[in-house]
Amino acid sequence: MTAEFSPRRSVEQVEEGTALAPKFDADGLIPAVTTDHGTGEVLMHAYMNAEALKLTIETGEAHYFSRSRRVLWHKGATSGLVQKVRELLIDDDQDCVWLRVDVSGGASCHVGYRSCFYRRVPVGGGGNSAGSGGKPLELEFTESEKMFDPAAVYGDAPNPTRL
Repeated sequence: MTAEFSPRRSVEQVEEGTALAPKFDADGLIPAVTTDHGTGEVLMHAYMNAEALKLTIETGEAHYFSRSRRVLWHKGATSGLVQKVRELLIDDDQDCVWLRVDVSGGASCHVGYRSCFYRRVPVGGGGNSAGSGGKPLELEFTESEKMFDPAAVYGDAPNPTRL
């Protein structure tokens, strides 16, 4: 099966029709939110180009486009933490996709945590929130243990997505 996208002809066609007509941004990318199929937990946010979206549809495994490295990226190709797509949804105006996945090995974050969203930003003025004495905002960890050791999986090479 080769995934093909329809041209975007009208608002009605995009919002009410059955044709897949994704809207990629000026850089040729579409945001992708990925959640655990069973729990609904947000695992990560990334981007796809047309090729990544087509490969995801064709293979049933998540593919993304790395903006920092400017390359196609098959999630789990290096780590073995492959994301099996159980459901792929697209929003009303077809400019964002939502992947509901099962993850081999249980983790999705290259830092070793289950989710890429492993820190909480304090809000509402309590505790160490923004504006308390001009001190930098301190993040709170929501996960206490890593699922894997990134150095063992990826080696000691610096990660090009950092800074």
